[in-house]
Amino acid sequence: MSTAAAPAYLKKVYTTEVNKGKAVFAIFPGLCKGCGLCKEKCPEGALSWSEKLGVYGTPTVTPDPELCKACGICERVCPDCAIAIIRVDKEK
Repeated sequence: MSTAAAPAYLKKVYTTEVNKGKAVFAIFPGLCKGCGLCKEKCPEGALSWSEKLGVYGTPTVTPDPELCKACGICERVCPDCAIAIIRVDKEK
């Protein structure tokens, strides 16, 4: 799906480089309802509440780039598919 065809609530995304630049943590505030399940299940305790608001006016999460290992547990447990972990292959 191209960005032009995506619904407006999916066009806004906040990204943070994590795991020493080997991955990108992306949060879609238009999907996040602020339930905190991702925060609760993170084995590294790398997620905290953000100043950015989600779909219901509740805070979204943001990762600590130093603690996040890009394991993807937050992405898998999110009931709203509001998180994406994107692996980055850096050329040698």
